[in-house]
Amino acid sequence: MKLSLRPQKISFDKPLLLAAVGLSIFGLAMVFNASAADGAKTFDDSFFYLKRQVMWATLGMLCMLILSQVNYKVYEKLSVPLLGATLFLLVLVLIPGVGISTLGASRRLALGFFGIQPAELAKLTLTIFLAASLSKKNSLLRFIVPTGLTCLLIVVEPDLGTTIITAGIALTIYFASGAPLMQFFSLCASGGILGLILALTSGYRRERIITYLNPHSDPVNSSYHVRQILIALGSGGLWGRGLGQSRQKHLFLPEPATDSIFAVIAEELGFIGASLVIAVFLFLIVRGLSIAARVNDPFGKLLATGITAWIAIQAFINLSAMVALVPLTGIPLPFISYGGSSLFVSFCAIGILLNISKHAGKTR
Repeated sequence: MKLSLRPQKISFDKPLLLAAVGLSIFGLAMVFNASAADGAKTFDDSFFYLKRQVMWATLGMLCMLILSQVNYKVYEKLSVPLLGATLFLLVLVLIPGVGISTLGASRRLALGFFGIQPAELAKLTLTIFLAASLSKKNSLLRFIVPTGLTCLLIVVEPDLGTTIITAGIALTIYFASGAPLMQFFSLCASGGILGLILALTSGYRRERIITYLNPHSDPVNSSYHVRQILIALGSGGLWGRGLGQSRQKHLFLPEPATDSIFAVIAEELGFIGASLVIAVFLFLIVRGLSIAARVNDPFGKLLATGITAWIAIQAFINLSAMVALVPLTGIPLPFISYGGSSLFVSFCAIGILLNISKHAGKTR
């Protein structure tokens, strides 16, 4: 037998890469499909939303490929400045005249001819920070201080949906780090009660809860969005109306290219097409968990777990809202919904996860 003394080149998880890129390419087609009517009406350009989404997808894929080649352990040393810079941006976005205010919420910062949402970046930097901190020592203080500060700055934007996702990611990392079960469940219960209080003390959030409990309470106003979503889902049937044939996207369904894009997918591609999309998400999540399970390095294990939890929680909340399992929250569907910041940061996270996959099974 001939033995080779050359070191074997370890490649990253190609199925994971294909799943993320495949979802994004499908998302680009659906963004154009769902937004063409609104783009033509609002901006006199059917390609308005698609052009911006293509730009962010291109930048995101480029960064993903670059980060897939950067040793993930670098972020362990950079975790403090990364989170610190993000917290600074979250403060900046709240300053009148600095943050871009839309519909009473200040969530974006202007960077030249485009804007970015620091809250999306916070998902990644908080994940890195908690993975680095809790891999050294499991401590309630190490968890609750950075998580509480980050979530506080996001919720006052206000953006309760992103706050819920960020808290969910943090709790998952804390659990995976070996948190005591009673402490973990107490934190979950406390977070749930606090979230309910925040929802009930806000007028539009309270209306969403009432609508969730009784979808027929106000069919013209507060219940309109969820009713149009359900009409779209029901109209799709088993095989759908056909690609491009959605009726609800023609200015009936609110936010057809962002929060409600899955309703357009289900209407046009039916139960079969919608199920295939969910299956790809499940595949991506399983690959992420597999990487986390194979990594021996505690930091890499927690980082991979956090990134996978991020995609899983965000997809679950969006899809659950589409079928009225949870109240509408305004959460985009990862890799598919229109939204540059979400798409770009999600690709960056996948790039880091791909690099972790190259070290799976290797000792520190």
